[in-house]
Amino acid sequence: DVETIVGKNLSKRDWDLDGFRVLAEKDAATARMRGIGYASYMSPDYPPLLREIWDPPSVLFYRGELPNPNQSLIAIVGTREPSPPALSQAYTIAKDLAREGIPVVSGLARGIDAMAHRGNSDGGAPTIAVLASGLDEVFPALNRTLARRIMEQGGVLLSEYPPGTRPEKWHFPARNRIVSALARGTLVVEAPAVSGALITARFALEQGRDVWVASSGVDEKAPYAAQRGGTKKLAEEGAPVISSFKEILKEWGMTTHREDREYRENEAAPMKAEGFSASALAFSLAQSLNITCEELCRAKTKKQ
Repeated sequence: DVETIVGKNLSKRDWDLDGFRVLAEKDAATARMRGIGYASYMSPDYPPLLREIWDPPSVLFYRGELPNPNQSLIAIVGTREPSPPALSQAYTIAKDLAREGIPVVSGLARGIDAMAHRGNSDGGAPTIAVLASGLDEVFPALNRTLARRIMEQGGVLLSEYPPGTRPEKWHFPARNRIVSALARGTLVVEAPAVSGALITARFALEQGRDVWVASSGVDEKAPYAAQRGGTKKLAEEGAPVISSFKEILKEWGMTTHREDREYRENEAAPMKAEGFSASALAFSLAQSLNITCEELCRAKTKKQ
C-alpha cells in the first residue's frame, strides 16, 4: 500500500510477522517478570485521551496505577536548568493542584519536571511520570527515589518503550507528545529559546489542549533572561500567563474546595440565623412524623 501511494518500490522489506510476534511475546514476558503492566491501543485500560492523537503508542507500559480516565490532568514542564523562582512556582502550583485533587503529568527530568512531581506528591496526588526509556531502569538515576515515591502514593510511571530500552536522544521529544496528550492543558513554567518543554507545548496545541505560561517564566529579571527566552515567546504569541492554580481552575469553570465550602456555609447561613441546628432539625422532623425522642434513640442504638 505504501509503495502504491508514494509510487516507489521499497528497497527493504523486513515485515517478518513471525519475528515480530516472538519479539512481542519476549517483551510481554520480561514485563511480567519485572512487575510492569502493559495496555495495548485496543485495551479498555488504555488512556482514552491518548487515543485521540494521530500517533498514539501501540502499547503503553506502566508501573503503578493508570490514571483515572475521568480525572482532569495538568502537564507541568520546563527547563532542566531552572531559576530558583521557577522551581518554587512549579512546586507550589503542583502542590496546590494536588490539594484540589488534580494530578500532574510530567517527564521526570531534573529541574522543573522533578519539582512538579515532588510538589504534586507532597500534596497527596497520584502524579504521572512519562519516561523516555524502559521502565526497568529510571532515567535520570538521581530521580529513582522520586519515582519510587510516585508509585507508593498511587501514581504511575509510563513509557511506550519495552523493558530494556535505553533512553536514546530521539525518545525525549517523542515522549513529550504523550505528556501533553494525557493532560487537559500544559503549563510551561520556564524554558529557553531551544527547549523540550516548547516541543511539549507545540504538541499540546496540535492536540487541541490548553497551553499556559507561568509568571516566573516571563519575569524580566536579568540574571535569568537566558532561561526564559522560550516562555517569553510563548506569551508573546498569546499563551495566557498565570501566577496561581486558581487561574487554571477559573478558565475551566471549576471552583476550589475552599470556595465550595464557603458556598455551602453561605447556603446554610439562613437556617442558622433562624435558630436551626442539625439536632433541632432532626427532632423537629421526628415530631412531625409522630416519633418520640425515646423511639429515635432506640433506633439509633439498634443501627449502631
